[in-house]
Amino acid sequence: MKTLLESNSCTSRRQFLKATAMGALASVVAPAFVRGANLNSRLQVASVGVNGMGFTDVSWIGSHKAVKFVGFCDVDTTRFGKADEAHPGVPHFQDFREMFSKLGGQFDAASVSTPDHMHAYIALDAMRRGKHVFCQKPLTHTVWESRQMRLQAEKSKVITQMGNQIHSHKEYRTAVELLRDGVIGKVKAVHSWVGVQGNNYSKLQAPPSPGPVPASLNWQVWVGTAPMRDYAPDVYHPFKWRDWQDFGSGALGDFGCHILDPIFTALDIREPMTVRAEHDGINQQVWPVSETVHYLFPGTRFTADGTLPVTWYDGGRQPDKSLAQMPESAKLPGSGSLIIGEEGNMVLPHVGMPQLYPVKKFRNFDIKAESQLIHWHVWVEGVLSGKKTSDGFDYAGPLAEAVQLGNVAARFPGQELKWDAKALRITNHAEASARLTKQYRQSWEIHAVA
Repeated sequence: MKTLLESNSCTSRRQFLKATAMGALASVVAPAFVRGANLNSRLQVASVGVNGMGFTDVSWIGSHKAVKFVGFCDVDTTRFGKADEAHPGVPHFQDFREMFSKLGGQFDAASVSTPDHMHAYIALDAMRRGKHVFCQKPLTHTVWESRQMRLQAEKSKVITQMGNQIHSHKEYRTAVELLRDGVIGKVKAVHSWVGVQGNNYSKLQAPPSPGPVPASLNWQVWVGTAPMRDYAPDVYHPFKWRDWQDFGSGALGDFGCHILDPIFTALDIREPMTVRAEHDGINQQVWPVSETVHYLFPGTRFTADGTLPVTWYDGGRQPDKSLAQMPESAKLPGSGSLIIGEEGNMVLPHVGMPQLYPVKKFRNFDIKAESQLIHWHVWVEGVLSGKKTSDGFDYAGPLAEAVQLGNVAARFPGQELKWDAKALRITNHAEASARLTKQYRQSWEIHAVA
């Protein structure tokens, strides 16, 4: 299918960006919600995970006038308070399987805001029931799961969206517009980074002594697909799970789907050809304290060459500032991207407006900010209209695959892994290829999309 840019050379890139952001490129049949003639009908949403980022999702999804919550699920009964205050009277569940089964045809869509290791299991269950899904980044816990999410969304013909909300922010949308307009020319290389460490939350290298499971917590369901381990207070739940390989995805998983997103969108990159990682502080339990991940992507019409190097840094690592041609007094942001073009460079702070260098060349260049969208409403409107979003699993799946491929490379430092996306395998390293998926706990297995 041709994009608007390809089908009409007179169509502006500004129009293209607006159209894709609102999900206007293509429509699909939406099986779980048909508004029809009843304009007063509401989208019935069941939410899994309702505190922390889960409450953010509940708040923004629920701010759309067409949404009605019909179920709140959280493994910890102490964490319903904020959601209850905002939306009184919504039934509570501790196990999403019970919620999905009891609600049956009484819900149209689900939001998934849990630790990474449970995203795919819950979202796939919902989609196989014909439900539309909003799922937090990094979408999944493994490369294989990301592929299954994309395939199931396509098979079930549901409207999906990943919760990397910066995708809809004016800062990233403006950067995408500038890059697609060729303001810095064709792109030669990209450097992206985040300041946090891969074991930033617990600061631990191994599981500590176990403790009693709180009466409010269903630990069996919290562990879910992962190998069973003892509960330890203030180590995994809440939030510190991100450090642990069994549950989270480290700094790259936490921020890669945010910071790399405008690069994927603007430059039309998708599957890397190779990936190689260098790092400090990894073991069999936790993610690296700091790392550098080198990707090589096939070139596109927006790149200078037949290949595009994209380098990721975290844990305090950054690219050489001199590459940006910034003034001596300027500093790279704590997190963001440096995009090197044939005719100039862009520094894109994480959730900040793009900056163009060298200053002398772009001193009089007027950056026109794009509009800000409400990311969660884009998904709701997609469900109501039956039109795909620009951040659906057909786009977010490959982005998440690339991010999780970096985490595979982290387990084999210094080794260049050759990626065959079509075959879903690493062609030169059997052990690394086996890491594209994981072992699931008995009765928590995920089955491939048939």
